[in-house]
Amino acid sequence: MESLNLRLIHALQIDGRAPLRRIASVLGVSEQVVARRYAALCESAGLRVIGRLNPRPVGQTVWALRLQSAPGASLGLARALAAREDTRWVQLASGATEIICHLVAHRDRAQDAPVQLLDRLPGVTSITAQRVLRLFKGGPTTWGALTCALDQEQRDALAPAFPPPAFPPPRLPPSDARLSSASPSLEPTGLTELTDLDHTLLAALARDGRTTYAALAAEARCHESTVRRRIAHLRAAGALFFVVDVDERLLGSPTTTAIWMSVRPSHLAAVGAALADHPEVAYAAATTGRTNLLAAVLCPDDEYLYDYLTDRLGALPGIDTVETAPIVRTLKRVGTVGRHRNRPAGTRRG
Repeated sequence: MESLNLRLIHALQIDGRAPLRRIASVLGVSEQVVARRYAALCESAGLRVIGRLNPRPVGQTVWALRLQSAPGASLGLARALAAREDTRWVQLASGATEIICHLVAHRDRAQDAPVQLLDRLPGVTSITAQRVLRLFKGGPTTWGALTCALDQEQRDALAPAFPPPAFPPPRLPPSDARLSSASPSLEPTGLTELTDLDHTLLAALARDGRTTYAALAAEARCHESTVRRRIAHLRAAGALFFVVDVDERLLGSPTTTAIWMSVRPSHLAAVGAALADHPEVAYAAATTGRTNLLAAVLCPDDEYLYDYLTDRLGALPGIDTVETAPIVRTLKRVGTVGRHRNRPAGTRRG
């Protein structure tokens, strides 16, 4: 991919809603050139900027699911999962017999969400549901290895005036407090309550994170200044973030591997932080369950993956078991279902 395209993608990673005029100024080209490149990438590479909710600040819980299905049923089940609004990153793994996805549920319905999902999916032979407890990398945090085409001065010039969203540390009770469900120190605090206006804006930004304030105001039937203030509030609260959705294969043909690890509790925070520093790791999170650390790793080939598992991962203390599964197909990415780049006339979709 051309250097200017990579720099444009990197700029959008830093701030998906940065005006093209500001991006053009930082890149040292005209606004018209940036606009043409952006339109071309959207057309040829499926580039999109998507507005997403950060689950924790709005009282949502994330489940990491592994579903096994009867032979021949996995693709249909994966498509059904991808069509749901409450799923993220629906993928086929392990010879297309296993489905991996993330399910988002409101805190009040979190415990029943996996059970309700299973009831609606005939053909599932088993399901493992692990709640995400702490996010080390991915989601609101940027995966830097997508492209690092800008220098530090350019990154600073494009950085938005909002704190980077992330899962905040849990609020622990005082050391002498009794652990009780009635303890006020254990109640969720600082949650952002979503309004009807927020839901309208979020639906529009999920379709196109770069929708203009004027268009958002027209859809929400309110003043543009109100829309600007509300989006700024959601971003400042860490509840709204923007991600770049683009096919990573266009940036070097990496293959994705899901890794489940069993890590001793005393080492979990250190191992998670170490994974977050690895450029190969696109996602890392601590979870409940028999394995308590989940990661997604992107490597150019099997030899690289072998070296990563034996040298980088194997050198981290506290990891007792490791299970890997290659991702063979992604049906839903960052909220995008069934994305296909344009094909020459007369070709068929696989």
